Amino acid sequence: MGRILPPEMRSVRDLARKRMQLVRSRTSHMLAIEHITARHHGMRISSPEVLRLTAETIDQMGLPAEVALAMQANLAVVTTLCTQIGLLEKRLGDKVRPRPEYALLTTVPGIGQILATVILLETGSIERFASVGNFASYARCVDSCHTSNGKKKGEGNIRNGNRYLSWAFMEAANFAQRYCTDARRFYERKKAKTNPIVARKALAHRLARACFHILKENKPFDVTRCFT
Repeated sequence: MGRILPPEMRSVRDLARKRMQLVRSRTSHMLAIEHITARHHGMRISSPEVLRLTAETIDQMGLPAEVALAMQANLAVVTTLCTQIGLLEKRLGDKVRPRPEYALLTTVPGIGQILATVILLETGSIERFASVGNFASYARCVDSCHTSNGKKKGEGNIRNGNRYLSWAFMEAANFAQRYCTDARRFYERKKAKTNPIVARKALAHRLARACFHILKENKPFDVTRCFT
């Protein structure tokens, strides 16, 4: 069920959502710069290279004047957004980092400072979830499916739950399967039986369950408990 947070907690959560909106906007402008470069030079530059661009380097790329102006406009927006995102992240860190649950969440593979902040703020009080299944469902990490006699008869509302938590756990799964051996082994086993998308969702489900127990028991991540 949805829950109205206290005003002081709600404002911090909304600030985290504003950061996500700005990051999406920054990504769209960075992609525009990458696409312009690909169209005119036949090569794509990486995101770190985009962030290192300046108005002077764009002038030296030999682009038509109008194209260079368009790219400089994109770059100006990216620079402004980077500044604002940095300010928001600093404020979020000041508000969330002192909480003991924050440090516990960062022990989970794939969950860093930003994802720990999003998970903590979007979850609210873990006591409002009666079971780990309720939390996983709220995070959209389980299928909404109606069955009868072992056959699928329909689906529930896939938009139920919290889309920000869903995003956070899918991002965590992407990083975990890259940098954690046990998570990658779990992902490969699932992928061999299904497909990469289902395997990644299964890994996100495992991480969501792990986070529930971490917040409920105030204990750090246990890799053997999660993937065995």
